[in-house]
Amino acid sequence: MHWIDPDSLPAVTGVLERFVLNPHGEVDGFVMRASDEDVLVHTPPHMETELTRHIKAGDTVGVHAVRPRGAALLSAVAVTGANGRRIIDHGPDEAREHPNHKAHKRDADGTVRLSLFGPKGELRGALLTDGTVVRIGPKEATEIAELLAPKATLAVRGDGIDTRFGRVIHAREAGPSLKEITPLKHGKPEPKHGPGPKHGSKHKHGRKHGPKHDHAHA
Repeated sequence: MHWIDPDSLPAVTGVLERFVLNPHGEVDGFVMRASDEDVLVHTPPHMETELTRHIKAGDTVGVHAVRPRGAALLSAVAVTGANGRRIIDHGPDEAREHPNHKAHKRDADGTVRLSLFGPKGELRGALLTDGTVVRIGPKEATEIAELLAPKATLAVRGDGIDTRFGRVIHAREAGPSLKEITPLKHGKPEPKHGPGPKHGSKHKHGRKHGPKHDHAHA
């Protein structure tokens, strides 16, 4: 549940163009046209059922949302459909599970239409002009931010899911073209071992030097 009262936020009105998918194939936002510009709206996946039941492409919708710093994004607290139905973020159902979509190895290349962001404004992928949604982990996305910027040329290969709302590819490789893609670095980097003293080494007088090693825990 979002702790912000939606009525305390100004409403942004626009025409819904298309839904946006997360790597699991769930709807987690949409693109709408407002004031002659494309606006990316993030909605949590647990709102998918209500959203897709009450709003559709071509509808005029109102969005009460917060705007994260440094990101072209509205993070929705509530969405009002053309029929007046207000859909509020009440939080996920504890029993909710990801949909069982079957993923296939897919590649895509094209021009970036919009950068995609997470709810706090973290870069998380791109929407291509052909409608393909590309999703990338936040650390990896930061490393290739220039490829995810609007009007950039992007090519990816990874796990693809097709749904009634479009296609999403969770990228494992990326580059400026399919001939130049390289693997993305998923996960934490290997620790770098410095030239410090070896554990278990014997000291001349059997003394313990200083406190125990203070290792950082991941």
